[in-house]
Amino acid sequence: MSKKKKRTRSQRKNEITRGIFTVLEKEPSKTFNYKQISAKLGITDTQGRNELIKRLGQLKASDRIIEEEKGKFKKKPSLHTYFTGKVDLTTSGNAYIVVDDLDDDVFVPYNRLNKALHGDTVEVFLKPKRKGKKAEGEISKVIERKKNSYVGIVDKQKTFAFIRPSDPKMYTDIFVPMEKLKKAEDGDKVLVDLGEWPDNTDSPYGEVTQILGKPGEHNTEIHSILAEYGLPYEFPYEVEQFANTLDTSIKESEIAKRRDMRDVLTFTIDPKDAKDFDDALSFQKMENGNYEIGIHIADVSHYLQPNTVLEDEAYERATSVYLVDRVVPMLPEVLSNNACSLRPNEDKYTFSAVFEMDSKANLIGQWFGRTVIDSNERFAYEEAQHIIETGKGTIPDDISIRESGYKVSDEVVEATLTFDRLAKIMRKQRMDDGAISFDKIEVRFNLSENNEPEGVYFKEAKDANKLIEEFMLLANKKVAEFIGKQKKTFVYRIHDEPDEEKLMALNGVISRFGHSINLRDKKSLNSSLNQLLKDVKGKKEQNLVDTLTIRSMSKATYTTENIGHYGLGFEYYTHFTSPIRRYPDVMVHRLLQHYLDGGKPPKEMVYEEKCKHSSSMEILAASAERDSIKYMQIKFMEDHKDSEFLGVISGVTEWGIYVEIVENKCEGMVRIRDIKDDYYTFDERQYAIIGERTKRMYQLGDEVYVMVKHTDLVKRHLDFSLIGRKSNTILE
Repeated sequence: MSKKKKRTRSQRKNEITRGIFTVLEKEPSKTFNYKQISAKLGITDTQGRNELIKRLGQLKASDRIIEEEKGKFKKKPSLHTYFTGKVDLTTSGNAYIVVDDLDDDVFVPYNRLNKALHGDTVEVFLKPKRKGKKAEGEISKVIERKKNSYVGIVDKQKTFAFIRPSDPKMYTDIFVPMEKLKKAEDGDKVLVDLGEWPDNTDSPYGEVTQILGKPGEHNTEIHSILAEYGLPYEFPYEVEQFANTLDTSIKESEIAKRRDMRDVLTFTIDPKDAKDFDDALSFQKMENGNYEIGIHIADVSHYLQPNTVLEDEAYERATSVYLVDRVVPMLPEVLSNNACSLRPNEDKYTFSAVFEMDSKANLIGQWFGRTVIDSNERFAYEEAQHIIETGKGTIPDDISIRESGYKVSDEVVEATLTFDRLAKIMRKQRMDDGAISFDKIEVRFNLSENNEPEGVYFKEAKDANKLIEEFMLLANKKVAEFIGKQKKTFVYRIHDEPDEEKLMALNGVISRFGHSINLRDKKSLNSSLNQLLKDVKGKKEQNLVDTLTIRSMSKATYTTENIGHYGLGFEYYTHFTSPIRRYPDVMVHRLLQHYLDGGKPPKEMVYEEKCKHSSSMEILAASAERDSIKYMQIKFMEDHKDSEFLGVISGVTEWGIYVEIVENKCEGMVRIRDIKDDYYTFDERQYAIIGERTKRMYQLGDEVYVMVKHTDLVKRHLDFSLIGRKSNTILE
């Protein structure tokens, strides 16, 4: 990056918001138009002015500023000491209130929370700031609860019960009268809804809505993970009934409205255990020597119609959730695994992006629209990989997903090899254009019939995976470009530029392993990030560096405001290719067809609200997925309490060090108080703990030997005992 600190687009948006309030608050009796505010803030570029105009409209719509006459704004009269923000509770019980209009978060001690909980939207009273002290305040009221339900364990008394929440950031028990306990027994794990919280009580009232089971049991813990994030694990009866009554037959009258591609060579490539096949590739040679390549996506929007209970449920879920032992689908099985799944030798309705390409992967032409296909084959990634590696169509027994080994046609082999060659050209071009290659290790488990973990393995992306990835990226990019250049309302998948402070912190960590990134400019940064990810591949620090690098990036989100996708290096990007498991893809299909039919752009605000909901649900689903993996890792380690493991120190805090085991990626904690050979203190600057007497140092990235000390499936916590390390570092 340049010496001048580079701002992300979201940072600039926040700066513009703060700037507007600075201008209006300085002269609260005057009105200002956007040109006057632009001049005072030094905004001279068109993009900045457009952002300013848009922000003025949003602030007016949310009743935070007044438009006295058309185009002239002033500060809304109010007490300057009251602000609206979100509660970020710390492990100590104190909180910071994150306020958009303030540069610094507002510190609120635990005795001034006024019954606010983590994530709540609150009104905070800002006390006069003392010189050299951080901004401090008191919560005056809770505007909106982030969560109204909590998972907890029943502590039953004679005439009432307390529910002890599992959430470590929930600082109070919940009082439940006996009549609202729903027959839960002492020690049961339950879901409880918050009720009233009277002024004179320490705990809020609640009502048990669901008995999850006994703590530690497999289904109890998996259902608890879903319940903690408000994610359902079964469909309501009326939704299942509605889905089961849908007419899923293929009709000639519908085929007549579509491009018929049933005679074109088509096949799917998916994980071997997949049940929902939402994308297929078709291949045929053209007379001019070019290739016609079809990317065919399940036409979910044909079955999922607006203003139905099925639509409402799909929107609320917004995504499928992939837990360690199961999939919680966005759509009922009759659609996800049957009607919409592109199974071989079945006619299926699809929405397709069809491209003409030459032998050098140059795009010659494109077509988008509804189609009907009939997939010829279904391959697992391992089978397609075998074809790529051998150049032959003989699939051996040991990787076959059929009853035995088999042979595929020469046409399929040629298509697969051509796809692979074109994908590699496209991937190289993406990398040359500044894309970042994140191939993070994914932990998977071999599970018994009783969901007991029998082994750990790592999912690796090989050429067959990357082949599919490149063609899906192409379809997503070109659909977004097609609509985006028409300046119409659309759903984009965006990824902002990384924050320079996070990148500098990343540089500090990776320097411990002898790596570095170049912050001079965007091209240098992306090139050095790719080199870093390549250099750590297969090394002990790979998972740690991969994780830290991803954390230094902005989060990808859905929005109607396109700013491009930084990580992919695309100016336009959307999600078009997975409508069985992602609601935004359904929105994209509907909008694309609407525009192909000549429709006018719908209101942006309606879709922006849906985008925000989809982004929020994606975050919840990802959190649940991570928790389920953590749960299974702890379950796996329960059976290895007598084993010694080599690990890498993956985190250092004032209360202990986190260690990630090299061979299975399970992460646990060694508490400082349990290291008995010295008194250790935390050195934040060196990412280390250091012994006061011996000066022995345990530092981020060091290799250490550990054993399992304690496992807690209920709290999903893993404690290690520290045995030692290969060599001890003594401070000079």
